[in-house]
Amino acid sequence: MKVLEFTLPSPAENLACDEALLDAAECGDSGEVLRFWESPACFVVVGYANKVATEVNVAACEARGIPILRRCSGGGTVVQGPGCLNYALVLQIISDGPTRNISTANQFIMERNRSALATLTSEVQVRGHTDLAIGALKFSGNSQRRRKHFLLFHGTFLLNFDLSLVTELLPMPSLQPEYRHRRAHTSFITNLDAPVSAVKLALRKAWDANESAGRASLNAIRKLVDEKYSKREWNLKF
Repeated sequence: MKVLEFTLPSPAENLACDEALLDAAECGDSGEVLRFWESPACFVVVGYANKVATEVNVAACEARGIPILRRCSGGGTVVQGPGCLNYALVLQIISDGPTRNISTANQFIMERNRSALATLTSEVQVRGHTDLAIGALKFSGNSQRRRKHFLLFHGTFLLNFDLSLVTELLPMPSLQPEYRHRRAHTSFITNLDAPVSAVKLALRKAWDANESAGRASLNAIRKLVDEKYSKREWNLKF
């Protein structure tokens, strides 16, 4: 697998890049890849089917000038920004392998990620379907988007993030994993006490991502931004 360290200037471009990598693999222009990126700006990103008015404190975002965007994958709403490490995996779908359907892919990828981070702290657990936690405190959420031949699995690791922003910008989510037990944000999430370089190295080893990838197609990214990620019709569609 190839590895791509590639952060673009804006949240919209970074979300578009993940989808562009999936598109490139699906049409045969590239293959499996592990990407890392870190946003210098704070933003809120909702899952594909999330209702913005339900999942986001829109007034607080507007008061702070924090953009609200929608990603191409499912899952819940999160706050992003400095102190978060984002990653994306583009993996081939094998009909008789662990990526053959949503559930088996979730289990396969989450266990490999858990095992990787357990080299940094032995307390890491998979909770819910696609969360990583230390005990009952979540530090990573993940989601999946599938095409015919490849899938995109991406997520965030809270490493040194201002967790108070989550309480300010997000109400209690409408859907919650059982292990949350309706705890407030500040009682449910935590930062992982590990340097970003160590997390990247652990994941690179786990996925055997040793070869550097060529830069993602800027033309494809700009097209997705222009047609989707910069559009109110997409970001606020629900």
